[in-house]
Amino acid sequence: VQLQASGGGLVQAGDSLRLSCAASGRRFSSYTMGWFRQAPGKEREFVGRISWNDDSTYYADSVKGRFTISRDNAKNTVYLEMNSLKPEDTAVYYCASVYKTIPGTEGGYAYWGQGTLVTVSS
Repeated sequence: VQLQASGGGLVQAGDSLRLSCAASGRRFSSYTMGWFRQAPGKEREFVGRISWNDDSTYYADSVKGRFTISRDNAKNTVYLEMNSLKPEDTAVYYCASVYKTIPGTEGGYAYWGQGTLVTVSS
C-alpha cells in the first residue's frame, strides 16, 4: 500500500483547506485511515481517523468541530476538510492506514504517506 497526501499550502487564519490522501492497492474500504500532523519542533500527533468497518470518525480535541474526515472508496481516497484554520494548525500532515483494525495509537498504523505541509498565517 502506498499513500500520497496532497493539498497542503499557505493559507490565512480562518481559511479552509482540504487535504487528500490517495491510496494504491485493493480493498481500500477495508482500511482504517488516519491523519496525523507534526508541527516544527514538536512530536507527531493524532488528528483523526475514519474506521474501516462503519466509517465512524474520531478526532483529537484540538480539531474537533473544525476538521472533518471523509472517504471515497471508489477513488481510494480519504479527505481531511479543515475549516477555521489557526496558526497552531501549521504542520506537516500525514495520512496513514491499517487493514481491518482501529488503532488506538500511532504505532498501530502500518502504512504512511510522505506528508503535505500546511502553513497558516495570522
